[in-house]
Amino acid sequence: QVQLEESGGGLVQAGGSLRLSCSASGRAFSIRTMGWYRQVPGKQRELVATITSDGNTTYADSVKGRFTISRENTKNTAYLQMNSLKPADTALYYCKVIASVLGPTYQYWGQGTQVTVSS
Repeated sequence: QVQLEESGGGLVQAGGSLRLSCSASGRAFSIRTMGWYRQVPGKQRELVATITSDGNTTYADSVKGRFTISRENTKNTAYLQMNSLKPADTALYYCKVIASVLGPTYQYWGQGTQVTVSS
């Protein structure tokens, strides 16, 4: 079992910045991919950014050039640096981890952290 702890959400004005953190803990696990997704009420959860264990990243077109995902493998932690925030970025942001636990691979979701961008 892997537990995820997210932090860093909040209220910010348009043009501002926030940094989200996602830390994974548990026993006998190996993280493959870490990522951030977001969801607004009435819409499907969408991918924001992912990063693999060897540092390969993917981004949604809507955040390219503004958001940066990174990770510290020794701390099992991923970060999402969000710059030039827009009201359209307002959402509940979820951390997702794909990890191997004693062989099999599972995916885990965090509880979510709210990001609100005011105009």
